[in-house]
Amino acid sequence: MVEIVLKGPGKNALGTPVMQQAIDDLRAAKGEPVLLRGDGDAFSAGLNLKEVATLEADGMERFLGLLDELVVALLEHPAPVVAYVNGHAIAGGCVVALACDARFAADNTLARIGLNEVAIGLVFPPRVMKLARARLAPSHCQRVILEGGLYAPADALRLGLVHEVSATAEAAAKAYLEKLAGYPREAFAEAKRELNKTVLELAPEEMTAYRDRILPRWSSPEQRMTIAQALMKTRS
Repeated sequence: MVEIVLKGPGKNALGTPVMQQAIDDLRAAKGEPVLLRGDGDAFSAGLNLKEVATLEADGMERFLGLLDELVVALLEHPAPVVAYVNGHAIAGGCVVALACDARFAADNTLARIGLNEVAIGLVFPPRVMKLARARLAPSHCQRVILEGGLYAPADALRLGLVHEVSATAEAAAKAYLEKLAGYPREAFAEAKRELNKTVLELAPEEMTAYRDRILPRWSSPEQRMTIAQALMKTRS
């Protein structure tokens, strides 16, 4: 088992260095089972909005491309990847957790888990939307996406964002990872590949919409202002 730790400022916010390090660590795992967790008392509190707020169109394309690369790396990793959600898993942090094969959350009533992109005006990239649809029941997916809520672990469990919540979540995550790792590797990898195929394959029209409509929205002055306002609220 290889343990990969998301580690960075702002409760392990997913800035360029954090995402690149996670991708490099996955490659270095060389197909071995992976336990993914966050440093300290959080999994990841989301994208690094301080970085996002500074990005022009080209920089934003590279930034979102790196997030996409991390999601794809998790989905394509041939061995099991289990997330130990040891605290907040918000927005991009929740996306990374959803890209894992299973999610075990610590029973911490102060932790929040969810996809709050709509609440701060962000448009979901196509692969992220497909990932949510693949992981969540339709009725739960609609609520999670449109409500933009951040949920305590017990509610996140009810909505399907995590598989289990317990006071011994780390031990449970490791035990489940060992169980999956005990299965024949080729059979597991093939089944995982087929299950994730609908998320990994993007149609030409989805890529066109991403380039023409979604990317410009992320780097627009209006969106950057919205992000700046969201950052001000977190400081107040």
